[in-house]
Amino acid sequence: MDLHVTLDGRRDLTAQIYLQVRAAILDGRLRPGEALPPTRDLATTLAVSRNTANAAYEKLAAEGFLTSRVGVGTFVSNLPFHNEQALETPNSPLRPRPMWDTMPAPPDMSATTARYDFRPGMPDATHFPFATWRALLAGQLRNSATTLGKYGEPLGHAGLRAAIARHVGVSRAVRATPSDIMITAGVQQAVDLIARVMLAPGDVVAVEDPGYPPVKRLFQSLGLNVVGVPVDAEGLVVDHLPPNAKLVYTSPSHQFPLGYALSLSRRLALLAWADRTDAVIIEDDYDSEFRWTGRPVEPLHALDRTGRVVYVSSFSKVLLPTLRIGFCVAPPPLHSALRKAKHLADWHSTGPLQGALAEFIDSGALSAHLKRMRRVYRTRRDRMAMAFDQDFTDHLEPITSTAGLHVTAWLRTDRPGEDQAIITRARDHDVALHSMTLCGVDHPPRQGFVFGYGLIATEDVDEGLRRLRRAFT
Repeated sequence: MDLHVTLDGRRDLTAQIYLQVRAAILDGRLRPGEALPPTRDLATTLAVSRNTANAAYEKLAAEGFLTSRVGVGTFVSNLPFHNEQALETPNSPLRPRPMWDTMPAPPDMSATTARYDFRPGMPDATHFPFATWRALLAGQLRNSATTLGKYGEPLGHAGLRAAIARHVGVSRAVRATPSDIMITAGVQQAVDLIARVMLAPGDVVAVEDPGYPPVKRLFQSLGLNVVGVPVDAEGLVVDHLPPNAKLVYTSPSHQFPLGYALSLSRRLALLAWADRTDAVIIEDDYDSEFRWTGRPVEPLHALDRTGRVVYVSSFSKVLLPTLRIGFCVAPPPLHSALRKAKHLADWHSTGPLQGALAEFIDSGALSAHLKRMRRVYRTRRDRMAMAFDQDFTDHLEPITSTAGLHVTAWLRTDRPGEDQAIITRARDHDVALHSMTLCGVDHPPRQGFVFGYGLIATEDVDEGLRRLRRAFT
């Protein structure tokens, strides 16, 4: 390994090397068992004699900091030298903007909080075709020897953009060419880049209330004025949109968290409103692949005839959240600006992952996986619906869900804080829940829960609901 040592002048070079290596060991930068560079290499790097480097190593070895093995090398001794206090960062005068002090901490979605996990927003990774994916990714790594050392196109892998254009064109009737598509690190980056391109600090943004919390916070971090717009059984209430809003964020096919679909009359009204007020609509089509009853709902993008809608989606719900691959479909006037914004944000998304996903889509593996998962999730959804009807009628008022990976239910009681009390008792029974209170924008929503059925195994649904029932008593 490279070892950073700074020499000041030519006085007592051995002591300078000794003290800096010793400090690196004591504060944990050099860990027990770690190999140090040979004295010949260190001497060459520092432009000193080998005897100088040897003397420093010998002193460290005599004090027990280093161990040498003939013909093998010199290593940090396996002793508890680590001093956590030495690693403490000095008090800094730097402070974030006050807005960040009031921003809620992001939840640790990677943590396993309970065996019976009803949190929404995550698919079941145990059914992912890892063998197929490994083969595709390995092929990309083998065939990318000439391209891995180069930066990629900011808009994304050409093959993946073409595959997505075909996929959304067939599955969602979204009219798009590969040039209309930009690959992003999930939907949130897509929304971030669109807002940066279209809006200025102080502009008004309308979001659904209740709605998806991270998007509200993202807009606020950009200095935008976020206004919540109520949602009813027909979806976003278009008549309540602020007239000065420059952008509307909506999930019309399956509203989060309530699950309603935006009615056709509201869809047309929203498009007319955007055209009249010169606003942009971000359509988040986040889990429309999973529809359980009724006909598929036509995306806003398919109805848009004036180029007001930017369609965003990702593969987090259908494949794996850890892939962090999303995309947006934007009208041509935004292409150049979005490409520049993506380049400034992170230059480009990971090439081999994009290539593997393109093959996954084009080979039919994505369609096969979706078909398989629809059966899995439908079974869980039906079991939950039956339990709500039979065992929770005194406590929960479910909202009929026709699509997606979650169902929302209101609490029948209006006793303040009851949802948090239930969450606490459920945790004692090894059950994790997501409260509706986390989804408020301008006004606290009615108490209830958003029940996901992506994380919990099918064989655990019944037992998880039985345990949950105890938390209501």
